[in-house]
Amino acid sequence: MSGKAPKRPRDLNQRAKRIADIATGDHEDDPYEGKSPFAVELGRMGGLKGGKARANALTPEQRKEIAAKAARARWKK
Repeated sequence: MSGKAPKRPRDLNQRAKRIADIATGDHEDDPYEGKSPFAVELGRMGGLKGGKARANALTPEQRKEIAAKAARARWKK
């Protein structure tokens, strides 16, 4: 399950019904609703190892330049 909260209806009546359904167990909040479970798992596998693999592939100079660019972007605000 991802860290994002699932979308709730904007209409107050629909939102109240959704919350009541969740509370009574009539509706299960599934953030992956409508998505292929295989695709979700495959994406998660890549996401879990992507950052480490990229860090291992970069030289220290490349990592330093990426970090400096990120710091410039943060301080630009």
